[in-house]
Amino acid sequence: MARYTGPKSKIARKFGEPIFGTDKYLDRKGYPPGQHGLEKKRKKMSEYGTQLKEKQKAKYTYGLLERQFSNLFRKANKAEGVTGEVLLQLLESRLDNVVYRLGIAPTRPAARQLVNHKHITVNGKVCGIASYHVKVGDIIGVREKSKSLEVIQNSLQGANRSRFNWLEWDNNTLSGKFMNVPAREDIPENIKEQLIVELYSK
Repeated sequence: MARYTGPKSKIARKFGEPIFGTDKYLDRKGYPPGQHGLEKKRKKMSEYGTQLKEKQKAKYTYGLLERQFSNLFRKANKAEGVTGEVLLQLLESRLDNVVYRLGIAPTRPAARQLVNHKHITVNGKVCGIASYHVKVGDIIGVREKSKSLEVIQNSLQGANRSRFNWLEWDNNTLSGKFMNVPAREDIPENIKEQLIVELYSK
């Protein structure tokens, strides 16, 4: 299975939420996609269907494939703490997500591309692994040769980092510090992680 590259609005409408950011089509058509739209009678979703939908939403939000996501869940399940909360914390600690949260890239796919193309450094060394797990105290920055890239400059100008209190940004060096693992209440994503735990527990 390859990474999803189709129309994002279609996926956002499926979940009824702007999981990829502001979406004018979702505002206009706030119902699931399909030939008959609102006219189609939809059966009540089963418990399994609800749990599966929540897992799919988390996968699409953070841009993970099935194997990556299940491996991450197993890691969360073995760790100390509440499994669902640990899962979200692991997702938030991925390098591509941290680059996105710092405002270096406008979207998670764009952040993944910057990492893959070796524009991002961790503690001064270039890191090209999007799934790299950032640790507390790590410094994530932009490679010196890449600081003038238009996509990075445009993203930094429109970034709003004030709501992420687990990150600290230095505009002079174009780098950010991963201060601590975020608490569940600080993670803004609308994901019911307990449903995911229940799905994998079957």
